[in-house]
Amino acid sequence: MSEASIGGVLAPDADENRRQVLYWRLLARLFDPEEQPSLESASLGVVEDIGLPPALLDPGASVDSVVQRHPELAAEFDGLMTPGPEEDGGRDRAAEVRRAALVSKVLLNVFASGSGTVTAEQLARWQSDAGWLERALGCRPGDLRGGRGGGVRATRAGGGVSPTGTGVGGPTPDLSRLIPEIGPELGSIEAGLVQRMRLREVLADPALASRLTPSMSLIEQLLRDKDNLSGVALANAKALIRRYVDEVAQVLRSQVDKATVGELDRSVPPKRVFRNLDLDRTIWKNLTNWSPEEERLYVDRLYYRHTSRKTTPQRLIVVVDQSGSMVDSMVNCTILASIFAGLPKVDVHLIAYDTQALDLTPWAHDPFETLLRTKLGGGTDGTVAMALAQPKIAEPRNTVVVWISDFYEWRTDELFESMAAVHRSGAKFIPVGSVTSSGRGSVNPWFREKFKDLGTPVISGHIKKLVHELKTFLT
Repeated sequence: MSEASIGGVLAPDADENRRQVLYWRLLARLFDPEEQPSLESASLGVVEDIGLPPALLDPGASVDSVVQRHPELAAEFDGLMTPGPEEDGGRDRAAEVRRAALVSKVLLNVFASGSGTVTAEQLARWQSDAGWLERALGCRPGDLRGGRGGGVRATRAGGGVSPTGTGVGGPTPDLSRLIPEIGPELGSIEAGLVQRMRLREVLADPALASRLTPSMSLIEQLLRDKDNLSGVALANAKALIRRYVDEVAQVLRSQVDKATVGELDRSVPPKRVFRNLDLDRTIWKNLTNWSPEEERLYVDRLYYRHTSRKTTPQRLIVVVDQSGSMVDSMVNCTILASIFAGLPKVDVHLIAYDTQALDLTPWAHDPFETLLRTKLGGGTDGTVAMALAQPKIAEPRNTVVVWISDFYEWRTDELFESMAAVHRSGAKFIPVGSVTSSGRGSVNPWFREKFKDLGTPVISGHIKKLVHELKTFLT
C-alpha cells in the first residue's frame, strides 16, 4: 500500500480516504436530507470493509437497535468522543476510520432531527440517541440537556440497551469548551421535537403517554399547557411531572446530604449505639489492657462518636423568577427548596413571581404541588416579590435570601436598592443567574456589575454552586 505525507505524518492513503468519505457523508446528510448516491455507496463499502454492520448507515435505525443486534459495539460508544491517550508509534489510522463510522451514526441520529409532526415513539428514540451522544462525550444521559443526570435509566418503548453510566472508567476529560455548546443545542432540538408533537393527543392515550420519557423540555410544555388539560390527559401530564420531579430530587438530595449541618455539640453525650462506635479510639484507649500471653485485648470502656450538632434556626427565603426564560431554574429551585425544607431547624419560604408574586411557602415541602400552582410566562417585576420577601426577614443574621432570575427587570433601580437594603441589614443575599444542569444562562449586565460592586457577585452556572453556597451558610 502506498503512503502519502499528511501534515508531516505518514498515513496510509486507503484509511485516510475511508475516513474522509464517512465525514463527507456526515456533513452532506446534516445539511441536506437528500441522499448523495455516490457518498452512500462509498460509505457502505467502507463500513462493510472494516467489519461494521451496514445498519450504522440506516437513518431509521436507532443506536439502541444497532447495539441490541451487535452488543459488542456498546463498549465502543462509551467515551467515543473523549480524548484518548497518545499511542506510541503514531496514530492508528484504521481505528480512526472505525471511530468515524460510529461518531457519524450518533451525530446524525441526534442532529438530523427532520421536520413535520413527531410521534411519542420518535421522541423516545431521539432521547435515547441523545443519551448515547452524552455517553460518547463521557457524560451521563440527561446531563447535557438540563435533565436528571445521575445515570437514571430512561423507560423507552421497544426495549433496547439503555445508555446508563459513562462507561469510561478513567479520569473525566476536559471537554469544557465543547460541552457548554452542545448542551443548549441538545435542549433546543428536544424542545423543538416536543413542540412538533400533538402532545394533547398523546396525553389522552395512555399507551402513547407511557412512551414519553420526562425531560426538561417536556415538563416545560406540560407546565405551560396544564390549564388546558383535563381527564386522562391531565392525569398523564401530572404523572410525568411527578416522575421527573422525583428523579431530579433524588439527584439533588444526594448533593445536599453529602454535607452536615452545624458543628458537633460535645455538650450532649454521644448516643451509645453500634453505628456510633468509635472503634479506632476504643482500641487505642484500651491498649494497656493487651495480654501478650493470650494475644487478646480486654476492653474496659467503649468510646462513641458525637453526632449531635449545634444548630441555629435559619430562615431560607427562595425567590424565583417564573417568567418564560427561567423554566429550568423554576423546576430545579422548587425541588431544592423542598429538600432544604426537610432539614432540621431550617425554615424555608418560597416565592415565585413574574408581574405578580405568589407565596408558595405552604407547599414548599412538596415540589410537585408547588409546580402545579405556578404559571409560567409573562413579564418580570421583582418589586412585587420583594414586597412579599422583606416582611419575612425577622432576624437578618440568621436569614439567607436566594434570588434566582436573569434580572431583566422593569423597575431596575427600585429593585436593586431594595436588594442592597436586604444585604446591608445583615441578611445573606445570594443573587443567582441560572441554576440549570447545563450551566448556561444570561444575566442582565447592569445587575451583574451592581451586585459585584455590592460584594455579592451573581452565581451563574451549575446548580451545585448554589447547593455549595447554601450548605456553607447552614453549616
